[in-house]
Amino acid sequence: MQIPRLHPDTIEEVKLRADIVDVVSEYVVLRKRGKDFVGLCPFHDEKSPSFTVSQTKQMYYCFGCQAGGNAIKFVMELGKRSFADVVLDLARRYQVPVQTLEPEQRQELQRQLSLREQLYEVLASSAQFYQHALRQSQGQKALQYLQSNRKFKEETIQQFGLGFAPAGWETLYRYLVEDKHYPVQILEKAGLIKPRKEGGGYYDVFRDRLMIPIRDVQGRVIAFGGRTLTDEQPKYLNSPETELFSKGKTLFALDQAKGGISQLDQAVVVEGYFDAIALHAAGINNAVASLGTALSLEQVRLILRYTESKQLVLNFDADKAGTNATERAIGEIAELAYKGEVQLKILNLPDGKDADEYLHSHTQEDYGELLKNAPLWLDWQIQQIIQDRDLKQATDFQQVTQQLVKLLKNIANSDTRNYYVSYCAEILSLGDTRLIPLRVENLLTQIAPAAAIYSKPVSAKKAWGGSQSPLSISNSPLPTERSLLEHAEALLLRIYLHCPEQRQAIIDELEERDLQFSLSHHRFLWQQILEISSGDGETKNLVSLPNLISRLQDQFLEFDSEIGLISHLFHVDEKNQKEILRTPQVVQAAIACMDLVMLEKRYRHFLELWQQTDPEAEPERYQSYYQAFYAEKIKLQKIDRQRLFSITELI
Repeated sequence: MQIPRLHPDTIEEVKLRADIVDVVSEYVVLRKRGKDFVGLCPFHDEKSPSFTVSQTKQMYYCFGCQAGGNAIKFVMELGKRSFADVVLDLARRYQVPVQTLEPEQRQELQRQLSLREQLYEVLASSAQFYQHALRQSQGQKALQYLQSNRKFKEETIQQFGLGFAPAGWETLYRYLVEDKHYPVQILEKAGLIKPRKEGGGYYDVFRDRLMIPIRDVQGRVIAFGGRTLTDEQPKYLNSPETELFSKGKTLFALDQAKGGISQLDQAVVVEGYFDAIALHAAGINNAVASLGTALSLEQVRLILRYTESKQLVLNFDADKAGTNATERAIGEIAELAYKGEVQLKILNLPDGKDADEYLHSHTQEDYGELLKNAPLWLDWQIQQIIQDRDLKQATDFQQVTQQLVKLLKNIANSDTRNYYVSYCAEILSLGDTRLIPLRVENLLTQIAPAAAIYSKPVSAKKAWGGSQSPLSISNSPLPTERSLLEHAEALLLRIYLHCPEQRQAIIDELEERDLQFSLSHHRFLWQQILEISSGDGETKNLVSLPNLISRLQDQFLEFDSEIGLISHLFHVDEKNQKEILRTPQVVQAAIACMDLVMLEKRYRHFLELWQQTDPEAEPERYQSYYQAFYAEKIKLQKIDRQRLFSITELI
């Protein structure tokens, strides 16, 4: 339809009613920051949010690509649509009466717009018809099912407008067409009737089914779900796609749940209608259902409009079908979850029950406690990978490792990745803490062979259970740092092993500068050296410990598969001999390199924290991070001047 020129009053009214945050939230995951909202710009690729939305000014602006404007311009630019088309669409959404500058065109436009209103009206009449039929003799079986099987009280049945579709082929058709005089075409467009293939006429889509109205966010009926009370298939039947209803863009009970989601700052997504209804009946009013399909990105964005912290809990069935549905849902929104734009958790109820079954024998408080302790989606996926696997068996160990690596590769944030690498390493080490550093190294090698290396041994359990966040783990060395660090630490350890006269100097330098070996295989070797020394008395015995290499090799017999990364340090070739001849300089350069890499990691870490902190919302933290990264910068400049020569000269 060609849209005529719209009256200025209509345009102005749309501008007043169309809230910029409401409109943008359909396309961008927004987070509250101070008075405004921020998110990733939809007009250009970016990893750090530079897109801001001001609710007070009703404007958006991107500091990255300089895109900006009001709600109308946002939809125009994003969808490449005309001004009139966008205004008309927003007018429908916000129920703004449409006027045109040409009166003769107004009638045709109103006719087109009235189609939607007629669909809303006929669907509302159908819902009333189904509710009335539930109270008649033919609906007693359905009513008994709701009261006895589902244990729903009368107020719950009324709250969700539950009803019954009689068994006749034309019962609804006759009521709406013959009694209420609705056009047949409207019923067909609403998905209520279908034309017969032979003989002409129409028949009801829903027959002999318990009826569940599906509503939009504003509470208007847009479709139905019907559950059979017999052995007829399918068990659940939804309305077809219509102008008002799109299954992948609609969530059951969102009209009832949006207030609870905002209040609790969390949304719970279940699979079925009755799961959502049962949760609301139990007082858990932040639950919606995904209409039996895999949760789509559009549905997720719709939910996230109502939770500031973007908390989303998937409570699908714990059986195979439910697990598969959870996996599909995760896959659909994984990109948002990996970026941290969604705080995604997974809840599997005990004994494989769904929410409806669970609440028959448990309280609202019991369910709330399970929600509180629901694992993050990555933890849930890790548990799915190791479930029913014997990690002592080589085949299972290899398969689990491969699946974990595949999962870890997708984690973009290095701090989060380091945390989960440590967590997975603990699982793979089967309780032997000595193996954790090597498991970490093996995982990282498979994740990115030439990329960042895990920087510091952090216990995943400690980080998980304590006050330290996974995001506070230090950054990994950059790829260019790895080769320097690898060579520097290897040289230092080789000198320590083959030059007893240098051991005290190395120990003193490490203690004075509070340095540790950053690479896990080097850290593992140093740990074994310390264990040998502790068995012989005081640590100082390390300096004069005889046959250190021989004793280490004996100790490594039980770690035959782990020793490959450090075995070369026990031997000295011609090149190594030349390096060792310059031991004082080599020790000095190696220590300086380790110190420099550590300082650079701390500098990057504090700089990143400073850049991510809002100076208006958290001025003290903003200043603290600035002072911290500036102090590390000064230390970097100082140590760079102090170095007499670079470790690169020794490579």
